[in-house]
Amino acid sequence: MLEFEIIKNYFSKLSLENKSSLGLNDDVFFDKSKGTVISVDTYVDGIHFLNFDKPDLVIKKILRSSISDLICKGVIPKYYFISGSGNSKTFSKINLRKISQSLKKEQRKFGIFLSGGDTVFSNKLSFTITSVGFSKKIIFRNNAKLNDDIYVTGYLGDSYTGLKILKKEITTGKNQMKYFQDKYYCPKLYINLPKKLLNFANTSIDLSDGLISDLDKLINKQRLSYELYLDKIPISNNLKKILIEKKMKKINFVSKGDDYQILFTASRSKSRIISKTFKSLGVKISKIGKICSNKKKPQIFDEKGKKIALNGKGYQHSF
Repeated sequence: MLEFEIIKNYFSKLSLENKSSLGLNDDVFFDKSKGTVISVDTYVDGIHFLNFDKPDLVIKKILRSSISDLICKGVIPKYYFISGSGNSKTFSKINLRKISQSLKKEQRKFGIFLSGGDTVFSNKLSFTITSVGFSKKIIFRNNAKLNDDIYVTGYLGDSYTGLKILKKEITTGKNQMKYFQDKYYCPKLYINLPKKLLNFANTSIDLSDGLISDLDKLINKQRLSYELYLDKIPISNNLKKILIEKKMKKINFVSKGDDYQILFTASRSKSRIISKTFKSLGVKISKIGKICSNKKKPQIFDEKGKKIALNGKGYQHSF
């Protein structure tokens, strides 16, 4: 059974009287009257991060992935709570010092504050992070409009490539290795973007599970579909080099997840303000497709207009 099947079949009805839960079908809890926005994420060793050899980098990765839920909703994160389960090895004094120092740097970088949490002894290492922000307005899922353009920030596929390198499934030079490992552990977040997004995004999500998987979730309650254009999906020059050297296909790298870029849709009439806004912020933005009627199945086309078959949509939690 998949994660969202569990939520739908066993828990969504429990939230019906609580509008702020958004039907358990969005990135966050949103209490409009109090202007409070909350997200909760759990991270498990071997699933959400490869191992704990670099605790300072792992804690960066999971904290950024948590506050990314707020940023993509148009909300600036303010507070976070962190709970962890571990043993004397994973929570050694050296590791705890590295975690603390890393969190301190992240707090300064993003203007957030540790506000509580819990620790539990366990031989299974895990963390749960609750992120809190304040806003009277957010960008909801399932609010795309027919003929909306589909946009994505930054580059896709670098984090997945970093994971493949760490698992020794891809070999490369030192400089490229460092670049991709940095992308795996330290996803790029745009803390200057949230309030701007509110001006033009109809619906949004952060890319945690993969481009196709997350796009499906973004419109899963709407009678809509989409078209994507592979040549418009942005990848870094470093990834381009890898694909050429290893004779690998772009389509197998751009929808694997862990990018934490922002995927959103917007009216065609907003294209000029979007271009101007992102240019002024120095943030890369790419128009990669469009929302269409569900009379058509979701499709992705190559540069010659030929339909491409997708082998897997991205990461899915199955039980």
